Amino acid sequence: YGGLSRDMNAQQHVEQIGAKLVQAANGIARKAGSKNPFEFDFHLLADPKTVNAFALPGGQVFITAGLYDKLETEGQLVGVLGHEVGHVLMRHGAQRLAQQRLTQGLVGAAGVAGGSRESAQMAAAIGQMVNMSYGREDELESDKWGVELTAATGYDPRAMIGLMDVLEAASGGQAPPEMMSTHPKPANRRAYIEKVIASVFPDGLPPDLKE
Repeated sequence: YGGLSRDMNAQQHVEQIGAKLVQAANGIARKAGSKNPFEFDFHLLADPKTVNAFALPGGQVFITAGLYDKLETEGQLVGVLGHEVGHVLMRHGAQRLAQQRLTQGLVGAAGVAGGSRESAQMAAAIGQMVNMSYGREDELESDKWGVELTAATGYDPRAMIGLMDVLEAASGGQAPPEMMSTHPKPANRRAYIEKVIASVFPDGLPPDLKE
């Protein structure tokens, strides 16, 4: 994905939104009598063409410039990153890696300098992790987290509905953007997000939410 973006203003923007999401996640965890065990980091990747966002087990969250530049509101950025935070909190990536019997390679490669067989295993595992397909249940769980975290950070979760429009437009009527290639269709996700918002906020959304 072209490595880290050199646009420091955009990178700082991603980090600032990420910090708000982590604070919101910590608050939700405290209310549930638990603690967020992850130390998140948020990164903007330089690739201007690929429309994608993903998270690795442990809390490394990435968004490409190709997606970042298409977002129309800050709330949509919150929704994208909140969805990926949800994957981490629910340990979806770790579960998938375990299912694919790649965890051993990841653990064995931890702390090993580049060039070794273990490092190659690490790279292969991460590559597969980035491109793998989550199950529908995983995606819906993360969409629900996206809704809750977006509202908890003070943004209107309906921004996630607008995000589906952005992703659909990015496809140009052709193959879906990479972020959508393993996800339910945008139209289906819009309907689900609307149901989640109605379920989480049966008395209506909090006032004065930002877009």
